[in-house]
Amino acid sequence: MANLTEKAIKASVLKLLNERPINQITVKDIVEDCGINRNSFYYHFRDLPSLLEEMVMEQAEELIKEYPSINSLEECLDAAISFAMNNRKAAMHIYNSVSRDIYEQYLWRVCEYVVTTYINNVLSGYDIDSFDKEVIISFYKCACFGQILDWQRSGMKSDIKKQFMRLCEIKKGMIEEIAQKCAVTKNEKE
Repeated sequence: MANLTEKAIKASVLKLLNERPINQITVKDIVEDCGINRNSFYYHFRDLPSLLEEMVMEQAEELIKEYPSINSLEECLDAAISFAMNNRKAAMHIYNSVSRDIYEQYLWRVCEYVVTTYINNVLSGYDIDSFDKEVIISFYKCACFGQILDWQRSGMKSDIKKQFMRLCEIKKGMIEEIAQKCAVTKNEKE
């Protein structure tokens, strides 16, 4: 029964976030929307910020389960922006709120996962130093994270998928080229 109540509360919060900013949502609004009493809300969650944090982290976990492998940079972006694309208003309301850090932690975790998964897939056939691999992952993770935050900062008005696809076209083969250079450098050091 508790699981159903928690799901109802989370569904109400997401629905309300798609309608209005966080600072205009109260516990009263949530419990009225999902038909429970305030005590039930506080039995399951300490407060609205802790509920929001749990929801965001659960979303990251679900996304990671949904994408056990990543085969392209385009797929990285699709995975990283899936929540924002499906819940534009909610994502903007969270981004523009005092809970922005929670959303950024979510986005960072998702970018780290999708980029690491993709890079590990691409570099699996290369003899590359672990430090070099970490540098490559960090670069692409930051690029993905930065692209998404810039898109949200500008109100999600641009076609981020089109921009990212073009960037991927321009950078095609770059990871493999970097891996080859790293492998050559590693062999020269030995």
